[in-house]
Amino acid sequence: MSTAHHHPSLKSQIPAAHLAIVERLGQTFHAAGKELVLVGGIVRDMLLEIELPADLDFATNALPEETEELGLAAGAESSYLIGAHFGTVGLVFRLPNEDMVNVEITTYRAEHYPDDTRKPAVEWGETLEDDLSRRDFTVNAMAADPLTGEIIDPYGGQADLAMAIIRAVGDPEARFREDPLRLLRGARFVAQLGFAVEARTFDAMIAQAPSLARISKERIYAELTRLLTGPYASHGLDTLADTGQFQQVLPDIAFLPDESPLPGGPHREKDLWEHTKRVVDRSAARPVVRWSALLHDAGKPLCRAISPSGEIHFIGHEREGGVLASKVLARLNADRATQTAVRRIVELHGRPESYDDSWTDSAVRRLMLDAGDQLDDLLELVAADVTSARTEKQTAARKRIDALRAHIARLEAERALGDYQSPLDGQELMALFNRPPGKWIGDIKDALREMVIDGDLEPEDKSGASSIATRLLAMLDQGKGVDTVS
Repeated sequence: MSTAHHHPSLKSQIPAAHLAIVERLGQTFHAAGKELVLVGGIVRDMLLEIELPADLDFATNALPEETEELGLAAGAESSYLIGAHFGTVGLVFRLPNEDMVNVEITTYRAEHYPDDTRKPAVEWGETLEDDLSRRDFTVNAMAADPLTGEIIDPYGGQADLAMAIIRAVGDPEARFREDPLRLLRGARFVAQLGFAVEARTFDAMIAQAPSLARISKERIYAELTRLLTGPYASHGLDTLADTGQFQQVLPDIAFLPDESPLPGGPHREKDLWEHTKRVVDRSAARPVVRWSALLHDAGKPLCRAISPSGEIHFIGHEREGGVLASKVLARLNADRATQTAVRRIVELHGRPESYDDSWTDSAVRRLMLDAGDQLDDLLELVAADVTSARTEKQTAARKRIDALRAHIARLEAERALGDYQSPLDGQELMALFNRPPGKWIGDIKDALREMVIDGDLEPEDKSGASSIATRLLAMLDQGKGVDTVS
């Protein structure tokens, strides 16, 4: 078993300003007779020579109160307890450029999980190996001496890094029983690193997938978001599906990776799954865009129909997909802003795909107004939503979106979108006609807004709007619609 290796170049991965803090802490703890090591993901990422996180994570055999005292002695400007129960002390250091760096130092732990909850009974570990033995995967169970660069690697994490393998520390079933969130973390590391899951660990994931029911929805949502925004997101999604986790955490769309035939014909859902994964990978790695990519065609199986001529149609799948997106994200307790944004993008994603040079300025303005703050994310999704192997189709799709972007840019330059509103607001309409609030206000405002969008009414023309509103109200009073104004 690998235990310790000197790695003199390791510290060269740490920016110089951060390295000064690392070495100062190491010297302060060493002088006090205490151990201090960089631990976990930061060691993994240094060995992979990928971008390090802004913050630094350490472990120590010092107790929390000792850690706080030593951290302040090493030059921290302030300290705070992240969780006394877990023994983590936060320290804030100021860099020479006045930026702030957060450092977290956790006392060695040896947790055990006495029941079927995720709440561990924490005991302070006596050694670093106690601490590393409780970690999830070997690539995260390494430590580095901040002074020498020595790597402490009792579970073969460096070898697994070299082989691009995600392997549980010790008995994989025991690791997942202790904390089922590790199941999702394993799939997330596949999505982030592009690694494969080791066979015993993979089998344990399948066996333990039902235990994800113990995990809070918020934690599941956070892990899924990290997975979806990874550079190898499709591989992470396959890991979720192949281990049964997808069906546990996303039951409303469990049919997506299902290989069974769809009702009404021989076409297999797997085609939709492969398309969905490709769109996820091709889209911008922003949470709202990636969630929209995952859900954008999820409404298709609900709308699938075959015409008498044998053609397959998915009429209304955008609307059904929007409803389904809301259901999925609400079940995961996603924040309301994300729920609203993803639903809007899913509902609208079919419209930009039909853009051509016959679109009027009015049609483009309506799309801009309907998309609102999600316009850029919508266009990012639509640009990714062409996964045909035919080069000419991909080229045509790129040209279509580029042309739409140019059309939007021209309209934005001509007039701020905020101008495309009814010249009269509700208060002005009630004062004009001396009427109480009611549905009539919305009907008239919508009609006036459409005239502004079409260029038939200037947004500042209150006099003209008042005259038109008078005719519209008369039509409403006669029980007529206000779609047209003669």
